[in-house]
Amino acid sequence: MADQRSEDRDTAASPAALALRWEEPPEGPVLVILDQTRLPAEEVELVCTDVPVLVEAIRSLAVRGAPLLGIAGAYGVALAAARGFDVDEAAESLAHARPTAVNLGYGVRRAAAAYHAAAKAGADAQGAAAAALAEARALHREDAEASERMAAHGLALLDELLPAGGYRLLTHCNTGALVSGGGGTALAVAAAVHRVGQLRRLWVDETRPLLQGARLTAYEAGRAGMAYTLLTDNAAGSLFAAGEVDAVLIGADRIAADGSVANKVGSYPLAVLARYHHVPFVVVAPTSTVDLGTADGASIEIEQRPGHEVTDITVPYAPAAGAQAGTGIPVAPLGTQAYNPAFDVTPPELVTALVTEAGVVSPVTGDGIAELCARSRSGNGMMSI
Repeated sequence: MADQRSEDRDTAASPAALALRWEEPPEGPVLVILDQTRLPAEEVELVCTDVPVLVEAIRSLAVRGAPLLGIAGAYGVALAAARGFDVDEAAESLAHARPTAVNLGYGVRRAAAAYHAAAKAGADAQGAAAAALAEARALHREDAEASERMAAHGLALLDELLPAGGYRLLTHCNTGALVSGGGGTALAVAAAVHRVGQLRRLWVDETRPLLQGARLTAYEAGRAGMAYTLLTDNAAGSLFAAGEVDAVLIGADRIAADGSVANKVGSYPLAVLARYHHVPFVVVAPTSTVDLGTADGASIEIEQRPGHEVTDITVPYAPAAGAQAGTGIPVAPLGTQAYNPAFDVTPPELVTALVTEAGVVSPVTGDGIAELCARSRSGNGMMSI
């Protein structure tokens, strides 16, 4: 079960503190998430007391973003363990809640492995649950630290690629604190550029059909005081043609072993535009988003979402005339079929650089990806190829 809490908040508060947290009230542990479908008009929290509610929150995009999904998945396993539910069943349902974002399964597996290792070592149910929670908290901390390092690496890369400074950056979808345990991925780099006074303009794609850029990236950019401008997705080409974009920064939901990048649909056209106009196209993602078990872009499972997200305009928080919150207003004829992939895939040859917490890979190749992951997972620190 879940309840909702809507509170007045200090608008200067960091969304990183709002996106997700673990609480232990007297009635039992809960996972509290910020319902991102209600932003920017309302900051409403969902209180998840069991895994089915969390799975639905993931599927409905109340909680979203590759790194944060991993964290949510890990806490979900801990929640099942702490409340005495079947941990393996919970892990299975969580891991398959959304198919493309590899971090979700990664977080679930880490927490489940910690739970089973503790149980095998003789821990009772409470001790095993505590081990799962400790692993979820460790992943949360690691992601926050990774955000800081990605921001630093991304800033250094932009300084190298564009030494004149004063960057005009184009971003797609939402990649800030709302997708992370820390400052985010691509938007964390933009925020670092802003903090050193080098951000001339942040161009924000609205990101159809669910408008994560318009609703969420604009929300975060405004809080941070960035100079930003919102544009329709199909206006990006005119910006490139006018010479108004210095670099493109996006995140990733899965990176295949060959360097192919699955990200929010609309990313691939930006990569093509960037290549034609000789503009750097930079992907910012933690190494946990790299899936060496997926050979190439064609092997990435692409989530297909409901057609009504395209044929209807959803009203999640502010009812239009005669509509109720959470309903859709049809914009296409009744019975219209819709093509609605959540992601597209950008081939590695169109990616200028991959920025991770462990360093930068450029050019993006299978060998470079493999070496990066080997160094990262052996704990040998930073690298740049």
